[in-house]
Amino acid sequence: MLSVNVKTKGAKFTIPVPYILLNIGVSILTSKLLIRHANKWSKPHLDKKKISFTIPPIEKAALNKIIRELKQHKGFELVNVKAQDGTEVRIRL
Repeated sequence: MLSVNVKTKGAKFTIPVPYILLNIGVSILTSKLLIRHANKWSKPHLDKKKISFTIPPIEKAALNKIIRELKQHKGFELVNVKAQDGTEVRIRL
C-alpha cells in the first residue's frame, strides 16, 4: 500500500492508496480511448500556439512491471519534501 502523508500548519492527514487503485489508474491512463480523447482535446490549444505534439500511447505492461517492482520494496520513501512554510509531503511504499 502506498501512503501519502501531508502535514501543514493547520492539518495533518494520511491518504492510503492500495495497489489495486494504482492498477486501475494504470488501466485508465493506458486506455486508447483516453489517449485519443486527450489528443483531440489538446489539439485546438496546441494549434493556436503552433505546436505539433501528440500524446504517445503508454505501454500497460511496462507500468505494471514498475508497480510490481514497487511492491517488493515496502517502507521505501519515494518523496520527502519540506517547503519553507512548513508544509511536508511524504510518499512511502
